[in-house]
Amino acid sequence: MSIKIKGNSSSFEACPEFTGKAVCVDVTPLRKQQSQFGERDVFKLVFEVDMDKEDGSRFCVWSHNFTPSLNEKANFRKFLRSWFGRDLMESEMAEFDTETLIGKPAQLVVVHEHKDGQVYANIAACLPDKSPDGSGLKPSGKFTRRKDRDQAEPGPNGAAGNAGGGYRRTQGPAEAGGTDQGAVKVHVGKYAGIELRDLNPEAVQALVDKWLPAAKANAKPTADDKRLIAALEWWLAEKEKADDNVPY
Repeated sequence: MSIKIKGNSSSFEACPEFTGKAVCVDVTPLRKQQSQFGERDVFKLVFEVDMDKEDGSRFCVWSHNFTPSLNEKANFRKFLRSWFGRDLMESEMAEFDTETLIGKPAQLVVVHEHKDGQVYANIAACLPDKSPDGSGLKPSGKFTRRKDRDQAEPGPNGAAGNAGGGYRRTQGPAEAGGTDQGAVKVHVGKYAGIELRDLNPEAVQALVDKWLPAAKANAKPTADDKRLIAALEWWLAEKEKADDNVPY
């Protein structure tokens, strides 16, 4: 399979619960996500639905994360099978270009999930559009694709930060045990003395990739090591939660 992907914040208006016409307006660029099976590439589909917001634009809904796989058991393959009303043909699977999904109409069922005091809009079903030829929902032209948005939102000290959406800086809410993980100070490398919440996501990810594995393998970690290990694991859990529930 060859997947071609050419190349929001936490406060967005979730799509209302909805059943009706929709159209695909984006396939987000691949990005890295940590999971229980290790690091993986993921992307999302974005649909406009046939319902206008007060500003005249349409409500949008983001899919859950997909990995770029057309394996028979892959969630992306199952989603396409439901959307197309059929399985993919061999010729389609030989080199599937996700850009062909842009502008493709669908019938969506959108439901709400309430979690941690937030409302998330989820796609419960994506079905073939049954409108007569040519009358399916068309893109409004008001949605800006993720690859076209500003990729250089500044982070601390002017460094590139969270690229206009997606991952957010860690805020460090107190855990049930009373520990503010975001307030844990880094004690290694060039960021020594800086609280975790003050680092941009790229800096934290570098600690996760380069320092965390060795620290966890150390049979005699220091107290500072233990605090930073716990904070980085908390950050990973928060990042995975954000990837699953926040559009980017």
